[in-house]
Amino acid sequence: MPLGTKTKLYETPNHPYQGERIANEHSLLDRYGLKNKEELWRAQSELRSYRREARELLGQPQGDETVARRSSEFLGRLKRVGILDEADELGDVLSLEIEDVLERRLQTVAYRKGLANTPQQARQFITHGHVVVGDQRHRVPSYVVDVDEEDLVAFDETSPLADDLHPERAEGQ
Repeated sequence: MPLGTKTKLYETPNHPYQGERIANEHSLLDRYGLKNKEELWRAQSELRSYRREARELLGQPQGDETVARRSSEFLGRLKRVGILDEADELGDVLSLEIEDVLERRLQTVAYRKGLANTPQQARQFITHGHVVVGDQRHRVPSYVVDVDEEDLVAFDETSPLADDLHPERAEGQ
């Protein structure tokens, strides 16, 4: 593939006109403040790859040392990101929902922490550079926030939004 050629990071639905699926997608777009369905399909593809990897690991002999190492690395990655809880096993990956992936986006974490009144406003604050994770500014709303980074999500100290009296600040924050 030539340099500069982008490949799609998601799969579109097989049947473009299904009323129930479209209504479900619209409710997810509203609830998580996604810009378009492409962002939702990207998250669905990510979830699909997690399930695929879990099925592959579950289908291999469990006594093998390399399978055990790959399984623990895979589970460790999902637990670090916060998609799985500490007590979850490899089989629990198959029961994950799209909401589990969407909840770990910086946009959703910032909204849930009360930095914004709506998920859409959280997206705007992030893209305009008002939100930092630790001391690192992130302008990508789809950035996946690790569990140990969650407490570090805040307004940039140089941002006008860092002032509690700013009119766009969430009520009571």
